Amino acid sequence: MIKAVIFDLDDTLISEREYIESGFRHVSKILSNHFGFDNKEINQLLVKLFNESPVKVFNRLFDELQIDYDNDVIKWLVNEYRNHEPKINFYDDVLPAIKKLKSKNIKTGIITDGYAITQKQKIHALNAEKLFDEIIVTDELGGKKFWKPNPKAFEIMSNKLNVAFEEMVYVGDNPEKDFYISRIIPIKTIRIYRDGIYKNKHYLENVKENYSIKSLKELIL
Repeated sequence: MIKAVIFDLDDTLISEREYIESGFRHVSKILSNHFGFDNKEINQLLVKLFNESPVKVFNRLFDELQIDYDNDVIKWLVNEYRNHEPKINFYDDVLPAIKKLKSKNIKTGIITDGYAITQKQKIHALNAEKLFDEIIVTDELGGKKFWKPNPKAFEIMSNKLNVAFEEMVYVGDNPEKDFYISRIIPIKTIRIYRDGIYKNKHYLENVKENYSIKSLKELIL
């Protein structure tokens, strides 16, 4: 019997793309204020550069604008990006699904990777603390070594919710790290297919999900 459903955050409950665009708008305002550039033009250029490649977008922005910069400037912008208060929303199917789970007395949680300040800003912007029974930001457990598929967060979640691994399911989107956990602990996994930035990743050691869905409305428990 399933007693808890645990969710990934990025591109499972929210659009990572929406977050990125929120961050770019924030950085565009800063650059507009500091250098006198047109805010909208800088934002459009950031999006264009990201669409071409997500690697070193801020470096390439300065190169494109032919502005001298150093690592301190890049660190400053990255810090602003990660710490900004994002304008994001849950996918449309999230709140109905959580309401359905609660009506069945099924506990809910989030396990999310990413830099702690960034993920906590997302969680705060969504007011997710009031919606989910437990939220674990893996970075707060001791850095990247505790990011998925490290089982530590799942062990903590099991203890805090007082449910066995066999009574939990984990819903994620990223083949590279979300489903390998089933090889480590006896937890069932569900892949949700979103039009997100992780959809074309390869499965870690070809470990695939137990089930797949296209909407959280499909959750059958």
